[in-house]
Amino acid sequence: MKNNMQKERITSFVCFDIETTGLSPESDKIIEIGALKVKDGKIIEYFNEFINPLMKLPGHIIRLTGITDEMIRYAETEDAVLGQFVRFLEDYIVIGHNIGFDFSFVKRAAKRYHLHFEKTGIDTLTLCRKLLPDLESRSLASMCGYYNIINDNAHRAYDDAKATAMLYVKLCNEFFSDKPEVFLPRPLQYKVKKIQSITNKQKNYLLDLMKYHKIENIQVIDSLTRNEASRMIDKIILEKGRII
Repeated sequence: MKNNMQKERITSFVCFDIETTGLSPESDKIIEIGALKVKDGKIIEYFNEFINPLMKLPGHIIRLTGITDEMIRYAETEDAVLGQFVRFLEDYIVIGHNIGFDFSFVKRAAKRYHLHFEKTGIDTLTLCRKLLPDLESRSLASMCGYYNIINDNAHRAYDDAKATAMLYVKLCNEFFSDKPEVFLPRPLQYKVKKIQSITNKQKNYLLDLMKYHKIENIQVIDSLTRNEASRMIDKIILEKGRII
């Protein structure tokens, strides 16, 4: 016998998506978070923020997302935006397409700033794989095409989050009555590797480098990991040179 949770589709949730500088939550950065909050089937609030990663964006990310260095130049830094986003989420179930990817980045960032981030979620990519096994591709773009969901700004966080929410509704309408158990939300998990904080030696040298080259945003140095500080130092020296 199916339990009550399986008999009722989830109609209150937050659907979110992120854009990043790369694929690794341990070494890459979030540059945009987009989300919409749905209560009883109606959108009641949205979240759409850039994050300044304090680095130049890779060319392939600019081409993929359309997000440029100029667009994020004056955006808030990760610590400020993550705090806002965690508060926005409240205790809602989260939904995303390949949500494990998005969750891993936010979990990693949240741990850096000692923010609590434990979530139960539904992955629409997993739903598509189980419910539509014969499709050649179940990427968000492919699923939007399959269900005639218009997403004119693909690879932008809020637009992808909205498209994912529409996809979830389409899947529920078509399959929930026959396979409610597939739609059960599940605890999301990602084990964050131990974070080694920036050393005092790195911090002092990085501060001197940034001051010497007149680089802004020196106030976030304390939040860098040892590896991030090392990469930032190497990048500044490569692009602007050493202190003479």
